[in-house]
Amino acid sequence: MTDPNAIQPSALDQLPDRDPEETAEWQASLDAVAKAAGPHRAAYLMRRTLERAEGTGIALPKLLETDYVNTIPTVAEPSAPGDEAMERRITAWNRWNAAAMVTRGSKYGVGGHIATFASAAWLYETGFNHFFKGKEADGSGDQLYIQGHASPGIYARAFLDGRLTEQHLDHFRQESGGDGLPSYPHPRRLPWLWEFPTVSMGLGPLSAIYQARFNRYLTARGIKDVSNSHVWAFLGDGEMDEPESTAALALASREGLDNLTFVINCNLQRLDGPVRANFKIVQELEAQFRGAGWNVVKTLWGTAWDELFQLDTTGALVRRLREVPDAQVQTYQTRDAAYIREDFFGKDPALVEMAKLLSDDKILECFHLSRGGHEARKVYAAYKAAVEFKGAPTVILAQTVKGHTLGEGFASKNANHQMKKLTVDEFKTMRDLLELPISDSQFVDGQVPYGHPGADSPEVRYLQERRAALGGPAPARRTHTLAPLPAPAEKAFASFDKGSGSQNVATTMAFVRLVKDLVRDKESGKRWVPIVPDEARTFGMESLFPSLGIYSPKGQTYEPVDRDQLMYYKEAKNGQILNEGITEAGSMADFIAASTAYATHGEAMIPFYIFYSMFGWQRTADQMWQLGDQLGRGFLVGATAGRTTLTGEGLQHADGHSPVIAATNPAALTYDPAFAYEVAAIVKDGLRRMYGEAAPGEDQNVFYYLTVYNEPLPQPAKPAVDGVDEGIVKGLYRFNTAESAGVTVTAANAPRIQLLGSGTAIHWALAAQKLLAEEWGVAADVWSATSWTELRRDALEADAALLRGEERTPYVRQALQGAEGPVLAVSDYMRQVPDQIAQWVEQDYSSLGADGFGLSDTREAARRHFGIDAQSIVVAALAQLAKRGEVKATAVKEAREKYGL
Repeated sequence: MTDPNAIQPSALDQLPDRDPEETAEWQASLDAVAKAAGPHRAAYLMRRTLERAEGTGIALPKLLETDYVNTIPTVAEPSAPGDEAMERRITAWNRWNAAAMVTRGSKYGVGGHIATFASAAWLYETGFNHFFKGKEADGSGDQLYIQGHASPGIYARAFLDGRLTEQHLDHFRQESGGDGLPSYPHPRRLPWLWEFPTVSMGLGPLSAIYQARFNRYLTARGIKDVSNSHVWAFLGDGEMDEPESTAALALASREGLDNLTFVINCNLQRLDGPVRANFKIVQELEAQFRGAGWNVVKTLWGTAWDELFQLDTTGALVRRLREVPDAQVQTYQTRDAAYIREDFFGKDPALVEMAKLLSDDKILECFHLSRGGHEARKVYAAYKAAVEFKGAPTVILAQTVKGHTLGEGFASKNANHQMKKLTVDEFKTMRDLLELPISDSQFVDGQVPYGHPGADSPEVRYLQERRAALGGPAPARRTHTLAPLPAPAEKAFASFDKGSGSQNVATTMAFVRLVKDLVRDKESGKRWVPIVPDEARTFGMESLFPSLGIYSPKGQTYEPVDRDQLMYYKEAKNGQILNEGITEAGSMADFIAASTAYATHGEAMIPFYIFYSMFGWQRTADQMWQLGDQLGRGFLVGATAGRTTLTGEGLQHADGHSPVIAATNPAALTYDPAFAYEVAAIVKDGLRRMYGEAAPGEDQNVFYYLTVYNEPLPQPAKPAVDGVDEGIVKGLYRFNTAESAGVTVTAANAPRIQLLGSGTAIHWALAAQKLLAEEWGVAADVWSATSWTELRRDALEADAALLRGEERTPYVRQALQGAEGPVLAVSDYMRQVPDQIAQWVEQDYSSLGADGFGLSDTREAARRHFGIDAQSIVVAALAQLAKRGEVKATAVKEAREKYGL
């Protein structure tokens, strides 16, 4: 079996050796060192030689792993400013109150996590005191992605600085009363404190990378200079298993995002046990990040280890640290000195001799307590190195002990993630360890008290002074009072009202044409952020390349192959388009950063992200939920929509259910427009609501999801009747009647039916309208259902109003009031989409849809397969009328046979 760590063949193996004798001398020297001083010394010399080569610019493969020691040795650590003793007291209060908050809440069964913040307390405190810039600093301050399970510690610090009260802490995870604190960082629930949701896990690191990238984009485009902003993402080593956590590492290094730092809390534990029981997660992450081009800083051991490293003259200690698996390191945390002497030191004669020089207390101090992530000096050195490093992002791998200072019952125990409280005795032990002035008498009726040194105490004054020097409180989210963006010229929207005449135009193309006009607007055009995952040509957007440019921090360093063409591929440092390649997750992270720039940077940006509809909600619905949490605004556009409209692509591409998933997101306004003028009306309303003058009671913190189709068809003119625009926005309006459509119905008292269609399905309904009239003597009115979801949402709100004693009729019932006959709804999606409104329709209601998996075929054949083509609509309509006795029962059978169904 091949050794994965062995040096692999390279281009050097293919070159002739011009001096074999010299090569042999180098190899002999290495053999001699290995024989005389041991393989560890030989490896050490090789690493130093490779580092020297890299430093002088010689092109060699980079080392992916270094020894299991601190990157910054003790002698090279800078002196940390400030008062470490004072910061230690502040950290002690935060540790106490975080544990007290969760413990007090446990009697209500609401849970919470204690051990994560206990391990990471110094990682946060050092940043808050010396690095994290607040919102009053230059630019927009720093952006902090806080690890979700550490939220109690952040609340504890906000309590200490006066931003939260005991009442707030006592309502941790109890939000319904209005004073509660959300479990994790949720901007929608606590919008003055939290900026970024970081749970679900993995979305935080992905979003942080694209936020740092979007900061560069804003600066490059001249929207706002945020070059002084730094993005900090605090992560868990177990969280790095999520594929999203590492999905964009190469992007960050490729674009040189030195405004980004990952801080990974390597406490070696995840929820159920060790992160890498038989391996070493720090070494694995180091190799992964180095291989992706990141600067890596390891902060593993505290100062107590200095004596041990000085005694390690043979390299035996470093060698042993590298080989011990993480689960065994965790075991050392819970065992006595005798066990450690035997199991750790007893494996090597040199270490046996070293251990004889160490007291039991020294061994326990090193293996139980002393970790780099628990010492302010070590953390400060790592952070300083990170912010001063230029040309690449930095990851800090900080080793800690999960449950540190919480007592022997917590530290490094596999179950500590599920341990939600401490006993009174454990709190008293913790109090003594942290040297907090809390008396036994303060434990009333067995309840742990909160601790606070006083609003005018030295600790609080120090904390507030440090934050003032760094630009204000952190974390914090600012709600900027922004002037509404001026509405674009009306002609951009009105041009679609007249229709396309005989020209076939797909609604996808109509949307792109609309955007091309809107980005030219002198006032708001520069604020559009077009986002596309390597499908611009599919959606007809290539005409935007030369006019807007594709953002690239390097500009265009080559001559594009299509430079002599009008629509050539143009990259630019100030490009407006974000073309992300084949990554829907990355594109959504772009969208989130752009859609929340109004809060993060005080700059309203208008992102639209266009994608294959199947690869939107199905792939990235978790990020769309994150978008709603983060109060994002913008337009998501599901192109090539529908189960039968994308010909030939088949099961994995044929989207028949995205609106169902979208309907589950309270922040998503979901539309399935049929015609170009509907697309224009919806975008116009979205710009008004999200960026202009929202109506009283309207939530601006929403986003729009539009489905558009790639089926070129004639676009009709907007009906010249009252209420069309209102109906488009609310979700339903009558497009025509049998009479206004000009179809011939011979009988004066002909049976009548109402056909509701959305998206491209309305064209089948219109064809069915004609067949019903001409071949079956049935009059059909056709309605455009632009949003089944908004109709349902309005109806649910009406139901809630009735329960409060308010009289209110759902809009769908108002719109259909007096419409004769049954209602038949049809869409290119599964029946569950139109069935959302069924319970509020007073008429007899039925639906048709494309349920099941998609398939590859022509549009006509696919629609016949799913029973949603015009002829199938006719048969379904006759069946409804036959039930009511308005047509002969035999008509249904006759129609099936006539149309070959």
